[in-house]
Amino acid sequence: MEKKDHMNTKILTDKFSEPFKGETAAKVNIHAGDGNLMIDRFNGSETVLASGNLQYTEKQGPPIRILDANNGQVSLTVKGSQAGQPWFHFPWSTCTGTTEWQIHLNSSVLSDITAHSDGGNIKLNLSGLSVARVSSDTGGGNMDVILPDNASNLSVVAKTGAGNVAVEIGKGITGSNFVNASSGAGNVDICIPSGIAARIHVTTGLGKAIVDTRFSKTENNTYQSSNFDKADNKVEIIVNSGAGNVSIKSK
Repeated sequence: MEKKDHMNTKILTDKFSEPFKGETAAKVNIHAGDGNLMIDRFNGSETVLASGNLQYTEKQGPPIRILDANNGQVSLTVKGSQAGQPWFHFPWSTCTGTTEWQIHLNSSVLSDITAHSDGGNIKLNLSGLSVARVSSDTGGGNMDVILPDNASNLSVVAKTGAGNVAVEIGKGITGSNFVNASSGAGNVDICIPSGIAARIHVTTGLGKAIVDTRFSKTENNTYQSSNFDKADNKVEIIVNSGAGNVSIKSK
């Protein structure tokens, strides 16, 4: 374990690597305490299910890891052993947690991901991964989510109490997909590939809604592409902010 000084607090690092035993599906439950969390694709040996570097303070003690495998499915839980103080950040301030967690997942396993921080930033770069579901929330940090290409029937929730939210939908998605993105006070940006049919339900409190012109307004606070009703492959989006702006754009 590596030690260093950080703002007069001793930070240690728990490095882990869980072996891959041929599982086809995984439930991944990550609770990063009040720290920042990053999840992405593992680049390396295919014999690794998940690996990462988990920082923790000396007072907290090392994170708890629980691995349970049964009938080709595996459940991985990683949780800080002691909760820190809740973090709340206004959206215009610098959001940062006490510690940094970096977790890398095997791309050949279909993952159901739950990611939580009490107030740090969360970055999920899921490109190249196989993902069925994502539920991510933070008490006050920023939320950045890049979804994989060619996902099917994907369900995504990305929420923060005060920071900004950005969700980038992958290309080539199939079936009926769902995205719910919200912030209590920050801006929310959704990026949709130009060939994807979508219906978007937008609500804002003090901010404004900026919606790409390829989506027509069909009723109060609802926009959709012209081919949505007949499209076999589509995404339904619910997006809101209490005080920031909402932006829907195509790429």
